[in-house]
Amino acid sequence: MKDHSQAILFFDSGIGGLGILREARILMPKHPFIYVIDNEGFPYGPWKEDKLRIRLLTLFYHILKKYEPLLCVIACNTASILALDDLRAAFPDYPFIGTVPAIKVAAKHTRSGLISVLATPVTIRHAYTKNLIVSFASQCFVQLVASEKLAGYAEDYLRGKRVDLDVIRSELLPCFVEENGKYTDIVVLACTHYPFLTNIFRKFALWPVDWLDPAEAIARRARSLLPTCRNKIETKEDLAYFTASQIDFAIKRLLHDYGFKYAGLV
Repeated sequence: MKDHSQAILFFDSGIGGLGILREARILMPKHPFIYVIDNEGFPYGPWKEDKLRIRLLTLFYHILKKYEPLLCVIACNTASILALDDLRAAFPDYPFIGTVPAIKVAAKHTRSGLISVLATPVTIRHAYTKNLIVSFASQCFVQLVASEKLAGYAEDYLRGKRVDLDVIRSELLPCFVEENGKYTDIVVLACTHYPFLTNIFRKFALWPVDWLDPAEAIARRARSLLPTCRNKIETKEDLAYFTASQIDFAIKRLLHDYGFKYAGLV
């Protein structure tokens, strides 16, 4: 078994976490990374919340027992909202950093007072998201936009597959709201997959907006919580693990381009 005790663990349902991981590498260049992709469970958007929460806790019981990383980054809004508190309670010896909708930041920087949150249905309907709005954006009009399709489209887009631009446009347009002569000026990308579609989003935007991607902020938070390494770092090998064996060549190639070696199943 490989020694992962010096590694930083990233977890996501797919390849959306690569955006945060890219920023983390800049801030923590000496540490090895392992990336666990729950491709068996992807996409998380249509899941029933209780079933997905149980799945995540079961997966992490296995992952942490097997790999014992220094730090865990949940690079997924849906997983973080559903299970982050439970993971911290169940595994108190491990620092966990979650990814949640950047509503506080959007409310601080909006000029019009109109912001939109684009996310999976689980993230949109969960009380955690509503509480963020009440706590940090009560003075704003917040448009919540749920999409079951965009995460899958982002995966296809990164694979080099053709995506249906008309569907992407229809999923995106509810983010653009006009109220009393004011316009949405910030769209919170509350799924780690969505920033990979930003170039397409810009083409369909009804007017210019800021696309809020929290990747850099999450990477900074991870660095701030990084414990002292137990041993001297001997090698830096970045490894990718999956929960199901059905992995197409395009995904393996993409991970290779990001510097990851396919290491098998968790």
